Amino acid sequence: MLPISEASFMQQVKALAYLHGWVVHHSQPSMTRTGRYMTMGSVGFPDLVMAHQDKGVIFAELKTEKGKTTVAQDYWRSSLERHAECYLWRPSDLDFIAQRLASC
Repeated sequence: MLPISEASFMQQVKALAYLHGWVVHHSQPSMTRTGRYMTMGSVGFPDLVMAHQDKGVIFAELKTEKGKTTVAQDYWRSSLERHAECYLWRPSDLDFIAQRLASC
């Protein structure tokens, strides 16, 4: 598999989600007047929250094949996965992602 950027992978996952009727939320940091980026809420929140009336709710952290998670991302995932469907997805997971987003 050729390397793919996290941004390109994000677009693929979002396209699959929309194709199968999911609503998608992706928080992005905002730039302040000082030129710095600031996130709202706790650091490390998953990249995507996807919801479907029949298929459930998914929290997903997206990484490149070699991308590393932060301690904050690991904490969010371990906290969420006890109560919700939560994943760390990489481009090599695309077949599983497509199946999950299509399934009921």
